[in-house]
Amino acid sequence: MSDYRPIALIPVYNHGQTLPAVLGAVRRLGLDCLLVDDGSSLPTAWLIEQLSRQPGVSRLRLSRNRGKGAAVRLGLLSAFAKGYSHALQIDADGQHDLSVIPKFLAASKEQPAALIGGLPVYGQDAPKSRLYGRWIMRLWVWINSLSLQIPDAMCGFRVYPLASSKAVLEQASLSERMAFDPEILIRLSWRGVPMRWLKVKVNYPQDGVSHFRLWRDNALISLMHTRLFFGMLVRAPRLLRKRWNNA
Repeated sequence: MSDYRPIALIPVYNHGQTLPAVLGAVRRLGLDCLLVDDGSSLPTAWLIEQLSRQPGVSRLRLSRNRGKGAAVRLGLLSAFAKGYSHALQIDADGQHDLSVIPKFLAASKEQPAALIGGLPVYGQDAPKSRLYGRWIMRLWVWINSLSLQIPDAMCGFRVYPLASSKAVLEQASLSERMAFDPEILIRLSWRGVPMRWLKVKVNYPQDGVSHFRLWRDNALISLMHTRLFFGMLVRAPRLLRKRWNNA
């Protein structure tokens, strides 16, 4: 694909300790990078400003913390406006094995219309609550997408095709916090965007920074799925007809 032009998109909220290493791994691959500061405190904001002075690195800043979804949405729309064709979303906390980036980009270039999603491979350090919660999430995602094509909707390591993602973002008001990751996948699925899944190792360092708030984010995710359930019911005849024709 001659016009394939990817960029790395990293939403950042007070990840000052891990961001330099994550950005360094991306830049060593020669990949442009967009840092989206989700209202970080002054020390992290200053660090992001310094890092953005490197060639190939740019930044955007939200004046207050609005959530990962708001940061990713801003980054996706900005990347499209700058002429990029795809965005590799990477979390700033360093949990993902970044050595698989070339494999994800190669798969994306091979199937440019597809979303390339990360299929997490967990180690012994993974919190059991996260693992159990993901199974509940899978069930809701399968119900609301009327499909089994999304095995994991929470992994923050994926390559978005920007044209189809922009269409979703402009036609629907998506969740601004952690519920964004599964919601955009379901909405892309409704539009018939193909998806491909590749394994990525995930680690949970003891001193890692997580901004997932158990009660708040689970409540918001539940509300999101409830809202999408009714949206699915309206679309069900068309979705089922499409699934049947493609079977």
